[in-house]
Amino acid sequence: MNEIVNISGRLNEFVDPTLTIWPWPIPLYLFVGGMAAGILFFCGLSYLQGKSNTLEAAVFKAPLLVPILLIIGLSALFYDLSHKLYFWRLYTSFRIEAPMSWGSWVLAVVTPLSFAWVAITNRQYLTVIYDKFQWLLKIEDFLIRNKKALAWMMIIFGILLGIYTGILLSAFNARPLWNSSILAILFLVSGLSTGASAITLFSKSAAERHYFTRIDLGLISAELFLIIHFLMGLLAGVQVQIDAARLLLGGPYTVSFWLFVVVLGLAVPAILNVLELKGKKIPYYIAPILVLIGGLFLRFIIVYAGQVSSWM
Repeated sequence: MNEIVNISGRLNEFVDPTLTIWPWPIPLYLFVGGMAAGILFFCGLSYLQGKSNTLEAAVFKAPLLVPILLIIGLSALFYDLSHKLYFWRLYTSFRIEAPMSWGSWVLAVVTPLSFAWVAITNRQYLTVIYDKFQWLLKIEDFLIRNKKALAWMMIIFGILLGIYTGILLSAFNARPLWNSSILAILFLVSGLSTGASAITLFSKSAAERHYFTRIDLGLISAELFLIIHFLMGLLAGVQVQIDAARLLLGGPYTVSFWLFVVVLGLAVPAILNVLELKGKKIPYYIAPILVLIGGLFLRFIIVYAGQVSSWM
């Protein structure tokens, strides 16, 4: 995140924001972190509801993606650090007022938690490892006996991770576009939506796909509501906040935001979901893919536009 601050300080030298070389690791992390949070949340919830047999993609298949997403996200964060050899210092202290402290410890819990769940729910892929390292059987037995506790942890830390992806930006008071309490909830809802979409793509069951399609339809509606109130909150603020909102309302990011996020990423998938639930023959993968693309564009555009916004 140091890179965001450094680059943000240099942005005032440019009139056209497209002339700036953008730091891609942060929005990439925000996207994969949000999706991982969504999958973990629905995985834990589905298991605790006793729906492991009917929601197999949510409990067994989609969680296979979470460790990969977290590795990509952590790699992006590490790449963005100015002083890479000192990342361990985040774990030598805890500052309750620092979002990076919260995020570091949340990731420290979520990452091994995701590996543990995959290990006990997809044992068929790890037979060779268990045969070679017998001592892992004791750990496996402990995890299986505490499976319900793991599910609860996935729900709780999934929510914390989803919120953190928004707080990571909203804590930067120097950027008016980011400095909104709605951003944390918006990114959480968007993460849950992308997580539900990922599960839909993994599922081979029409019933399970329809179940998560209905959930995603509600999340898309909530996301549109939050986007509207996010912009309304900025427009009701001081002049610099109004100027920040105008970056998305007539400014250089208007077309990309409304086309790729609102229309293609939310409105079109919502329409397709409604048609699918009414029995229309529509390829089930189109809507979730559009949601994933919209979620990715949301993070990139908010990060990019936020660096242009300034109190100057």
